[in-house]
Amino acid sequence: MESLVLHLLTWSDVIKCKRSSFFAKFANFGEVVNWKIQMPQKPADLFAAMGARLTIARNEIGFSQAAMAEAIGVSPRAYHSYEKGQRGMPVEALVAMGERFEVDVPWLLLGTKSIRAGHDFEALKHIESSLDKHLTDEGIKIKSEKRGAIVARWYQSHVEGREVTDDDVHTWIELVRE
Repeated sequence: MESLVLHLLTWSDVIKCKRSSFFAKFANFGEVVNWKIQMPQKPADLFAAMGARLTIARNEIGFSQAAMAEAIGVSPRAYHSYEKGQRGMPVEALVAMGERFEVDVPWLLLGTKSIRAGHDFEALKHIESSLDKHLTDEGIKIKSEKRGAIVARWYQSHVEGREVTDDDVHTWIELVRE
């Protein structure tokens, strides 16, 4: 993050902004949306989160692990290890999945789409609180990166205007539980 900020500050100098004014705008924007910038520290965390998103995407497509593996050109064993978060997925396989099934590759990798000003943060807060309430009521514990995958998919459905049913949420939870 620090190198990104330094890069942006350097870029802001190029476009004739004062460092302090750019940084103030950045800080104010962060306060408005109440972001907590937190990146997973270990590759295992990244792989686990991506594996949860792969499981959700494959389920929505309606494929078995073996069928998805064949469709994107990897072995069934390799694909299984991607979903379990045991290893990273090759770029070629990500691109194949994105192109063949119109899966949002940035979402698969990071759980996000590109950042836009028009995000519906109230809906996101509602989704997160609804999921947390459901998990608490049912006594279900899942890792935060897997919770994030469910929130991201639910939010994406909201943005695309698709209704999310209790069955959808239950299915997503079951898919990412260990």
